Amino acid sequence: MIRVNPQIELDEREIQEDFVRASGPGGQNVNKVSTAVQLRFDVAHSPSLPEPVRARLITLAGRRLTRDGVLVIEAERYRSQRRNRDDALDRLIELIREACEVDKPRRPTRPTLASKKRRLESKQRLGETKKLRSLKPGRDS
Repeated sequence: MIRVNPQIELDEREIQEDFVRASGPGGQNVNKVSTAVQLRFDVAHSPSLPEPVRARLITLAGRRLTRDGVLVIEAERYRSQRRNRDDALDRLIELIREACEVDKPRRPTRPTLASKKRRLESKQRLGETKKLRSLKPGRDS
């Protein structure tokens, strides 16, 4: 079991890893060894995720989510397969933790009377400055 937080644990069988050849650094090894990892996690059908977390995770995943509700994380940052596996798993866990956090609803606020006065005084000063520019002698009008 993979512990995400005290409430959520993922079963390793829910995560599928495919190894593919990576682009980028690796020298001659890059053509011989499949070091990049494609981690797949079925968000839509996972029994480990509570419904609100699932909904937020689907929103957070964006383009990484397939039509079937499978989250695909590709990791090819490192030269070794082991480090790429760990990187992909860490990114999945971090994404799920982020989905666990509930956004605080925004309370609309209104500008204070003092801020309105400051804004209007600033506009007045700027308008007077511009007016003085057009009255300067020697300008071609």
